[in-house]
Amino acid sequence: MSMRLKNKVAIITGAAKGIGFATAKRFAQEGAKVMIADVNPEAVKATVDLIPGSEAYAMNVTDRASVEAAVDQIMQRHGRIDILINNAGITQDARLVKMTEAQFDTVIDVNLKGVFNCTQLVVPHMLEAGKGAVVNASSVVGIYGNFGQTNYSATKFGVIGFTKTWARELGAKGIRVNAVCPGFIATEMVKAMPENILKDIERRSWLGCLGTPEEMANVYLFLASDEASYVNGVALEASGGISL
Repeated sequence: MSMRLKNKVAIITGAAKGIGFATAKRFAQEGAKVMIADVNPEAVKATVDLIPGSEAYAMNVTDRASVEAAVDQIMQRHGRIDILINNAGITQDARLVKMTEAQFDTVIDVNLKGVFNCTQLVVPHMLEAGKGAVVNASSVVGIYGNFGQTNYSATKFGVIGFTKTWARELGAKGIRVNAVCPGFIATEMVKAMPENILKDIERRSWLGCLGTPEEMANVYLFLASDEASYVNGVALEASGGISL
């Protein structure tokens, strides 16, 4: 079977671990030139060593100058950006009555403003080329909400709003914009949850298990590839059926 992303230039934010890392690995296997973007410079270097042909960009999605510098460098080196995976995200959980303003602001800044920054700075290059694919990381929490996640839920609902708006604005210009809504995936972030809650999630997923980062990477791969050429503006839930 031919490689599905042969020679495509793909930026993946938050690519040093979790779903971002699995996606970067998968994209490289499918022939993409993978730009590893993450806020942690050491982690970026370590990741690039593990993924042949990838490139390192220490980038803070909340800092527009940092994003702009990386995008400019990629354009100078490759002359185009075919795929943007807005994967970077954080949690700082607390119930509404306990949440600090700093917890709220930090999560909004990374998960919502960060996606806006990256997309706004990348899309002009896609418009010039007349094609491109943007895939945003939402979450099942962005469809149903979640106890203790006022800030995180708001950002993930917001990302779906971005996705549907940009799909309308950019579709006719050859740029598809979609979102993935993962359920509970066995990443460091999720595995840090209490054991009894994880058991409850496994019971509720109908497949009887947490998802793996690799399973999510396959969903990103589909939406970023030409196989999804008529898919635009969707928020694809990949949760093992947890919402049923």
